[in-house]
Amino acid sequence: MKLNTKIIHAGVEPDPSTGAIMTPIFQTSTFVQSGPNQHQGYDYSRAGNPTRTALEKSLAALENAKHGLAFSSGVAATETVVKLLKPGDEVIAASDMYGGTYRLFSKIWEGFGIKFIYTDTSVAENVAKAVTDKTKLIWIETPTNPLMNITDIAAVAAIAKKAGALLCVDNTFASPYLQNPIDLGADIVMHSATKYLGGHSDVVMGALMFNHNDLLEKLFFIQKSSGAVPGPMDCFLVLRGIKTLHVRMQRHCENGKKVAAFLAANEKVKKVYWCGFEAAPGHAVAKKQMRDFGGMMSFELQDDSVEAATKVLTSTKLIALAESLGGVESLINHPATMTHASIPREERIKNGLSDSLIRLSIGIEDADDLIEDLREAIG
Repeated sequence: MKLNTKIIHAGVEPDPSTGAIMTPIFQTSTFVQSGPNQHQGYDYSRAGNPTRTALEKSLAALENAKHGLAFSSGVAATETVVKLLKPGDEVIAASDMYGGTYRLFSKIWEGFGIKFIYTDTSVAENVAKAVTDKTKLIWIETPTNPLMNITDIAAVAAIAKKAGALLCVDNTFASPYLQNPIDLGADIVMHSATKYLGGHSDVVMGALMFNHNDLLEKLFFIQKSSGAVPGPMDCFLVLRGIKTLHVRMQRHCENGKKVAAFLAANEKVKKVYWCGFEAAPGHAVAKKQMRDFGGMMSFELQDDSVEAATKVLTSTKLIALAESLGGVESLINHPATMTHASIPREERIKNGLSDSLIRLSIGIEDADDLIEDLREAIG
């Protein structure tokens, strides 16, 4: 089955009781049993719900995985992976990553005796050097949030395998349409399904996809026991969003290419971070492991003051100033005070995330309108 067809059909079947082509919203907390522990596959919606089951099958199919699990948020999905570990274990993580992930690692799980080692994973040798006999998990984003750094998934997967560690890839920025980390050797793929999978800025959800049956047993147990599960209405919304993933991503990519080119040619823009440029540091790897380069990018102005950045951030009329990404509408964001504010400033600056950096999530509007909006805001 070709990718575009799989996105619409894989994992989803018409409802057998009614023939409904869309998966019904099973808005129920519990299920009647014919006898003690004699049920039709479901007993309580925290453990399982038919709407969620349909979504989890679809999620698995998108990443060419055997198993998929849905969670109440991307952070909840991330935390479920960390709960596989025990005190004394070590995690190698990307130094450029989503601020919420860093906050979860540094402010919550370090307190439980898990050590996190941050490094530039775009250089595979850095990962290899950070490995010890206590390394149990390697956590990467590619492209990274917000500097669009690229990590060679296959190379890091080989390092993880040699170390006997799990490799988890946050694939949120790329989406399954552009990149499939499991095919490149990753053990687990994480998504904030809030973003491109849902695609309409109307739901918060996370997802894990993987192949190993032993991981299913462990991760499902944590999901059921910890209870960070999405409701059936949210599952329905993501199922609906997935059906247009391919056409949305095609437009995100087309618009992203045009907007990135405009910014690169603008004399008031100092630097554009977008992995589609041939001169971008990770372009060759991105071209190898991605189908296209997406609609996420960041940029800095020649006037790198916070005041100049703030003027742009507050001057766009079509592009909304808001957190999140991956929706049909374009968003502009200030990582230093918004998505990455939980990372200490000295850490941000050391990793290249300046106070004046501006992040864009390019939507599916007309590209000319987006460019004109940015042209007027930049001045």
